[in-house]
Amino acid sequence: MIRTYKVMLKPNNKQKTKLFECAGLSRWAYNWTLGKQKENYNNGGKFLKDSVLRKELTKLKKIKEYSWLNQYSNNITKQAIKDACNSYKRFFKGYSSFPRFKSKRKSKPSFYQDNIKIKFTKTHVKLEKLTTSKKKNRQKFNWIRLVEKGRIPTGEDIKYSNPRVGFDGLNWWISVGVKIEEVKEDKPKSEPIGIDLGVKDLAIISNGEKYKNINKSSKMRKLIKRYKRLQRQISRKYDMSKTKIEGGENCYKYHKTKNIIKAENKLKRLYKKIKGLRDNYIHQVTNSLVKAKPNYIVIEDLNISGMLKNKKLSKAIQEQSLREFRRQLEYKCKWNDVKLIVADRYYPSSKLCSLCGYIHKDLKLSDRIYKCPKCGNKIDRDYQASINLREYPKSVA
Repeated sequence: MIRTYKVMLKPNNKQKTKLFECAGLSRWAYNWTLGKQKENYNNGGKFLKDSVLRKELTKLKKIKEYSWLNQYSNNITKQAIKDACNSYKRFFKGYSSFPRFKSKRKSKPSFYQDNIKIKFTKTHVKLEKLTTSKKKNRQKFNWIRLVEKGRIPTGEDIKYSNPRVGFDGLNWWISVGVKIEEVKEDKPKSEPIGIDLGVKDLAIISNGEKYKNINKSSKMRKLIKRYKRLQRQISRKYDMSKTKIEGGENCYKYHKTKNIIKAENKLKRLYKKIKGLRDNYIHQVTNSLVKAKPNYIVIEDLNISGMLKNKKLSKAIQEQSLREFRRQLEYKCKWNDVKLIVADRYYPSSKLCSLCGYIHKDLKLSDRIYKCPKCGNKIDRDYQASINLREYPKSVA
């Protein structure tokens, strides 16, 4: 089993400059590959394999104009070429849209590192060829400090896969896959549970537990209010710095001042804090559900893209991160040997009476209490949905 770890880096100023250069090289190699593939396709040629393009790039390095490529790791350009070729293949197979050239301003700075040459200690990571000097005191430049100590497993027997270094607008991060042997524990399993996800509350469990919507907490409301206020301040700063362009009636040019850059960085940090609180809360909820070791867990197959079309609820649904909740539950159930069952999308979990089995077809979204016309059962709508989901495998069998 491969487990992925993502840890923040703490490079010094010179290391930051080098990391941006490596990301720029990766972007250049990706765009160069796309340009070659596009030119070849327009001339009626067949698809160029990444091995052919890598050989062409090796010859290109011998030219004086492209000699600067020798100052960086060869693996960065190799993987960038491979990524571009894969995206080109995916387009022709119908899996994705046509690959676009990466923009320096809009694309995320990231690059690949060789999984064999990369080295980890409890406190540092060694990246390949950040410096070309072979002196011992210069080789220290290759070692970058990790913010979290001992998070990534180290040792001679550890095998790493697909190490990537990326920049999120504020900090540099490294993500790496680590091959770990599965250890199955014979822990006694508890009763199965059904989970009903919603907007009012994040999750209602069939055993009576309820996990509230974190976005409605006072702390989160204050942060969101501060975020909106800061957005308006930045907008006003842009309006103050605009100048009219000659030759046009409503044509203006906006100048990004140092104060605007400071405010935008502040906004990014605040957004990171809000997103971090939401992600951490989902991790806490999913961990508590899986570590209870239920016999099985049942969730609904929600149509998230269809739900987002509702203009009144789209923002609340987006903030709940329901798709992220399911993704975390899937891999955590796999890690802890818990069976996860996804109920059919059209299963009437909310309209089905948990006592007599009557389906209340006229039930509206505004009806929060379920009243069964047949047996008179009165129960919370979401709680009943979680009970019905728990019994879903029996109804299908």
